[in-house]
Amino acid sequence: MFQPAYPIRTERLTLRPVAMDDLDDMYAYQSRPDVVRWMLGAEPRTREQSRASVLAMAGEDAWRAEGDCLTVAVVSDARVIGAVELVWRSERDRTAELGYVFHPDHGGRGLATEAVVALVSWGFDEVGLHRVFGRCHARNEASARLMTRIGMRQEARHVQSYLFDGVWADQLVFAVLAGEWNALPRSRKG
Repeated sequence: MFQPAYPIRTERLTLRPVAMDDLDDMYAYQSRPDVVRWMLGAEPRTREQSRASVLAMAGEDAWRAEGDCLTVAVVSDARVIGAVELVWRSERDRTAELGYVFHPDHGGRGLATEAVVALVSWGFDEVGLHRVFGRCHARNEASARLMTRIGMRQEARHVQSYLFDGVWADQLVFAVLAGEWNALPRSRKG
């Protein structure tokens, strides 16, 4: 089993397991059309749908087996402003997939970058991952910029690779290897 030593603290944030007490904060962004806009098949959530989502995430506090998702709540000024996750895609290949979602009211201050860097660093430094990758809709410029900013390289553009709201869409794939991550200047990683 792999589990961070909670809480993970950064200069301005605390990353910790999701709890049911986070419902109000998470519902505040899960219910927004501008937040779920780039999520495949996602629609703004009702409060009950958010409750189910938070309950599911509350059980994602560690990696117990390949395929598990580790999700952490990102806390700033005693409020949950987003969530970051790593999905354990391959034990043998030591690979994980990055995901994140943040309340737009907290954008533009580098908080998402800081949180993502903290969890990716845990994956490389504590778990011994070899590769972390992330995917996004090709028009999701903010997500692509975040992955580039933390030192991930664009590896692929899968042209018309999936149906998104009934239309064929391109998907961008970004990745970083452990050696590349460790060679990045600290300032580049957030």
